Amino acid sequence: MRHLFSRLYSATRYGAGHPRAPWFLAALSFAESSFFPVPPDVMLAPMVLVQPRRAVHFAVLTTLASVLGGLLGYVIGYYAFELVRPLLYSWGQWQSYLTVHDWFDRWGFWVILVAGFSPIPYKVFTIAAGAMHVAVIPFILASLLGRGGRFFLVAILVAWGGVKLEPWLRTYIDWVGWVTVAVLMLVVVCLRLL
Repeated sequence: MRHLFSRLYSATRYGAGHPRAPWFLAALSFAESSFFPVPPDVMLAPMVLVQPRRAVHFAVLTTLASVLGGLLGYVIGYYAFELVRPLLYSWGQWQSYLTVHDWFDRWGFWVILVAGFSPIPYKVFTIAAGAMHVAVIPFILASLLGRGGRFFLVAILVAWGGVKLEPWLRTYIDWVGWVTVAVLMLVVVCLRLL
């Protein structure tokens, strides 16, 4: 599981230049936010490497599809949480759900913002938000900021670094998310203390 991102990155690098790749990216981004386990970064990064001039376009597409998928996750949590509960157990995400539930109680809006960068699958956050009946408009705004921040960061760094960045990306793609989460959590804790 630790090297999941690297394996998927290698597989998607090959198909990143396909004419239908943006459709696959949007579908993956939508699905990952509500029920699918593979994050869109593994497709976004190779697509930007292949077409760096379209980095912003790909980041916007990924963000919007992810937020729409997040709304589906929200609806699932809101209306069908009891049906989803056994899936969270079988996916090995029940403890993550309990952690996210606790975070919502403590930090509310900020949890969704940080969730965009979290190693905990985003669908756990979206389902938890629906199950806890979090207000929809703040949920959407935080999702746009958090997910957008993550995907624009990935797209811009990959476009800027280009081919020179690829060896580094292959080596550290699994750690990039963890470091980003740690920094964001530190920022949120500091903001809460102030």
